[in-house]
Amino acid sequence: MKSLIKSIACMFSVATLSVGSLAAAEKKDIVDTAVAAGSFKTLAAALGAAGLVDTLKGAGPFTVFAPTDEAFAKLPAGTLETLLKPENKEKLTHILTYHVVAGTVPAEAAMKLKEATALNKKTIKLVVKDGALFLNASKVTTADVACSNGVIHIIDTVLMPPTDK
Repeated sequence: MKSLIKSIACMFSVATLSVGSLAAAEKKDIVDTAVAAGSFKTLAAALGAAGLVDTLKGAGPFTVFAPTDEAFAKLPAGTLETLLKPENKEKLTHILTYHVVAGTVPAEAAMKLKEATALNKKTIKLVVKDGALFLNASKVTTADVACSNGVIHIIDTVLMPPTDK
């Protein structure tokens, strides 16, 4: 699994930069910004497996709630490996598009919302607790990383879309 992530990350020419250097990312698109940060290798691998790289490199604009590698590590054992299998591409795409909202939604605007509709048409609940923005149970740890085609908000937990009833 680690070698799969490493090989996919190499395909995206991962550069090692600190999260603090994300502020200089405005000239890069969402994918290139995330890859350059170095803490989104799993997300980059998942985007590649789902075939979403070209979409998020497109004109947008998009707001992406980007889980870090540590956020993906919180998933139950075996979950990520299962999702990255070709036969699970549809499910992986559904999960990843739950992390994307059409348009640019800066944190200041998001903090005034009660919910947002993700690209997969599912609702994300937004709540402000102690001055921090939460999406469902995931906390935004870094907000407003400007990109050429939208904005990234870094989150600490992978968002799982609600199941249809």
